[in-house]
Amino acid sequence: MDPILIATLGLVGMFILIGLHVPIGVAMATAGVAGFGLLGGWKPALSLLATEPVSVFTSLDLAVIPLFLLMGSFAGVSGLSSDIYRLAYAFIGHRRGGLALATIGGCAGFGAVCGSSLATAATMGRVALPEMLERGYSTTLATGSVAAGGTLGMLIPPSVVMVIYAFLTEQFVITLFVAALIPGIIAIGAHFVAINILVRRNPDIGPAGDRMAWSERLRVCKESWGVLALLLAVIGGIYGGVFTVNEAASLGAGLAFFFAVFRRRLTLGAFWQVLKDTAANTAMIYLIIAGASVFSSFITLSKMPDAVVSLISDAQLQPLLVIFVLMVVYLILGSVFDTIAAMVITLPFVFPLILELGYHPIWFGVILVMIIEVGMITPPIGMNVFVLYGVAENIPLNVIFRGILPFFYADLVRIAIIILFPALALWLPEVMGYNLNITLN
Repeated sequence: MDPILIATLGLVGMFILIGLHVPIGVAMATAGVAGFGLLGGWKPALSLLATEPVSVFTSLDLAVIPLFLLMGSFAGVSGLSSDIYRLAYAFIGHRRGGLALATIGGCAGFGAVCGSSLATAATMGRVALPEMLERGYSTTLATGSVAAGGTLGMLIPPSVVMVIYAFLTEQFVITLFVAALIPGIIAIGAHFVAINILVRRNPDIGPAGDRMAWSERLRVCKESWGVLALLLAVIGGIYGGVFTVNEAASLGAGLAFFFAVFRRRLTLGAFWQVLKDTAANTAMIYLIIAGASVFSSFITLSKMPDAVVSLISDAQLQPLLVIFVLMVVYLILGSVFDTIAAMVITLPFVFPLILELGYHPIWFGVILVMIIEVGMITPPIGMNVFVLYGVAENIPLNVIFRGILPFFYADLVRIAIIILFPALALWLPEVMGYNLNITLN
């Protein structure tokens, strides 16, 4: 049987299994083993079920994932998310739409601690949403700023999704973190612009709060020393070359645990809940990556990625047009699939194409994370929207989706800017001395 036909049947079979609610990692592994068995024999196919999971479970590069998840969970228990929000509000809360601006800033700060968009949206939904509604903010602006701001958790380093992308594409994760800094700042700025436009058109949807005196702001800074120390230790340690990513994640998890204990918020029940949540999320992520590794081996053996690259090369399409089509596809996938699943399913096909078109893998990693995060607030699914819907009380889904529209448009503009000007992602790593030569093991 033709290898391309087998690869196509494997893809169809995988999506059928996913549609039957088989876990995504299991569906990918099943399709991968079946396809590999038909192409290369059943003995090496079955051996993939041992070698690929062991490779994933013993990878030091992926060990950072449970550590960042643990850090985020302890940070949530210790109340550091509230500290970030109060700190942002102290400096910009007096402006029109100030609470919404503070929510975006708080989401960016908490995203830098936990590295998860869903966790950021859920946490800031509990912290910021009641504050905005209580102070007369429109429901659309309040929910839109939380849902859209939550997506920053995936982009602002350190990011779990970026760790996975770096592992799957054999890139240096710190280079990817550095490359995401300027796009992350642009993302925050784009959301700020969207809020300012909204409140200028209708000041009643985001009334200004009271201006804090500088003495009060200093008091808030002192009370927020814990989260500032955590961010400085983790992010400063990584970019300053003091720690490796794994060491920084270990230190961050330890510090977040210390703050939870120091503030007497870490009850025995909360401690076990943190461990259970971290274990469950880690197991889910590892299962997806292990399944993706098996499926990727099958797809590589089938030569389907080469066929896709050749097909697009023969069509002589403009590289920007190919990127545009990929962005539309990822928007759709991001709105339907889990973020990690959308990425790992497509990378075996897309990554060789990106290299063939001459784009840099670090730049594409940033673009990929940005477009998938926008998918998380795109109808009809929009994972962040449903997370917020679960947190908020008596707010219809259509209201939340209306609220995210201005941020959705702002996100499309800033993604287009990064696509048209790749130097915005590649300039900082180059200045900081990171090797941007494309080298794959």
